[in-house]
Amino acid sequence: MPCISSLRIRNKSKHQAAMQRSTTTSFQTVLIAMVFVAYGCSSVVEPPESQLSDNSSVASDPIDSIPSRVAGSNDSISETDDPKTLSQPPKVNRDISWPNWMGAKHDGISHESGWSSEWPADGLPVVWSREIGIGFSSVSIANNRLFTMGHIDGFEQVVALKNETGEPIWSHKYECQLVDNLHEGGPGATPTIDGEFVYSLGREGQLFCLRAKSGDVVWSKSLQNDLELRMPEWGFTSSPYILGDQLILEAGRVVSYNKKTGEKNWQTDEHSAGYGSAIAFQHEGHTLLATFDCDGLRILEAANGEQVVFARWDSPFGTNSTTPIVKDGMIYVSSGYGVGCGLFRLKDSKLEMVYSNRRMRNHFNNSILLDGHVYGFDGNSNLGRVVQLKCMNFESGEVAWKQRGLGCGSLMIADGKLLILGEDGTLVLAKATPEGFQELARSPFLDGRCWTVPVLLNGRVYGRNADGKLICVRLPP
Repeated sequence: MPCISSLRIRNKSKHQAAMQRSTTTSFQTVLIAMVFVAYGCSSVVEPPESQLSDNSSVASDPIDSIPSRVAGSNDSISETDDPKTLSQPPKVNRDISWPNWMGAKHDGISHESGWSSEWPADGLPVVWSREIGIGFSSVSIANNRLFTMGHIDGFEQVVALKNETGEPIWSHKYECQLVDNLHEGGPGATPTIDGEFVYSLGREGQLFCLRAKSGDVVWSKSLQNDLELRMPEWGFTSSPYILGDQLILEAGRVVSYNKKTGEKNWQTDEHSAGYGSAIAFQHEGHTLLATFDCDGLRILEAANGEQVVFARWDSPFGTNSTTPIVKDGMIYVSSGYGVGCGLFRLKDSKLEMVYSNRRMRNHFNNSILLDGHVYGFDGNSNLGRVVQLKCMNFESGEVAWKQRGLGCGSLMIADGKLLILGEDGTLVLAKATPEGFQELARSPFLDGRCWTVPVLLNGRVYGRNADGKLICVRLPP
């Protein structure tokens, strides 16, 4: 998302006043990446020395490689006057975690409530900010730890921070290309938290299972080696998907690993890699997977990877990069470059086309389905000024409304509201309703290019820009 005025770091007295109020009341930027909204032959392997680098010391000590920039006076937490306000939010309906790309249910929806849409005129108060390195990875949060990824000086790193304060816990570093074709580059997949482990995928296909507390490597793979694949043009960006004991990726093959050991369960034949993630669903007594690669929509048996059905969906520049939306046997896909969206009905192991149109052309960030309507950004990042936020009827494909001015942004839904991060870094709140675009609030949030979806958890919003600034702001109660 393009750029707005830089966030102002308020002095201590201004923060105290804010807390008192809240207490009382050209084709160039193409494709990329596929964020968005994310290999070795033995069953359990240690990463090569070139990948481990100095991880042994990094994992056990606070990270030095990520320069700290925490908002507020004395280079510490911005909410300096009352730590209890920081650590003890009001007792309302709070989600306890956002453990992976698009949240616990993989739908981009939070049911958290108890925060206000009456935002301060001068912007939401900054809790902390930190530089994490170039990239487009979103954040995952569980057990008071936040995980994300970035690229600094030839190394990618998986970063663990205390989500309350932004204080570093550990980082795991490995050598990796920037892969900055027509964009900033850096990692595009989002880490996945599962119990005591966190899983990550690097741009060159470095797949890691790490201990969430320490960053120690449990097992690792190189997808290029293990799957006998070349790196896709835009790198690997599929966020790890956990299904039972399986870890599933779309990577030019759909592959399933045992999440505990790294042993490969199955893999599909090679195809043109996509840049989105897998999604599981139940259908007629079977657990199935839907993936969307640059050849088309693929439905597989989750147990063994056998293909149930395939529907071709070509991308003119090989950039299909969204995750299918599945609801009651209906499967929705969308891609950019004038291709558009389609709704399929899965019946008798066949995919029947319900509609196909160009009214929603998601470049890389997913649309979100709520109450029978899909909300998403229609258009390509290289034409950000004409990209439109749209509301579309899921079953008919008819557009209910459209709104310009946010660039090629991203969104999630919380408490029946659209939480939108414009491409220029503006944070916008609007009603999630087909009755028209109804803005409720907006705030300065980030500067620089912002394509990565924000995350709301426990009364706070976390977001990043492409250059690697990660910020946390507090919503009013």
